[in-house]
Amino acid sequence: MMPKEDHGRLPSQAVWSMILEHACLDVIDGEERAFEEAFDRAKRIIASMPGFNALRLDRCLETPSRYLLLVEWDRLEDHTEGFRGSAEYQEWRQLLHHFYNPFPVVEHYEPLVRL
Repeated sequence: MMPKEDHGRLPSQAVWSMILEHACLDVIDGEERAFEEAFDRAKRIIASMPGFNALRLDRCLETPSRYLLLVEWDRLEDHTEGFRGSAEYQEWRQLLHHFYNPFPVVEHYEPLVRL
């Protein structure tokens, strides 16, 4: 469990400092099942990377071809340099990137408040 101050606000020097990767994945209509099957294979690739902690893939209720990918990394560089610079990333790309339209924006977040 991470340390908390009043109202769940994290102390400035929190021990818990994972980086959260956020990507909204718009999959080509009709390709949802194939994407989910490919993701089932691809998740093992990312899970094997140094600095990886956890991932979550959720499907949108209102737009079933939209997915939310959240990945927890120890450090930003574990994703941007380690994973993206690896040979394994090429396999990840080959499995998944052709499903996206448009190509997703990937952003990274640091912890601020948690209850």
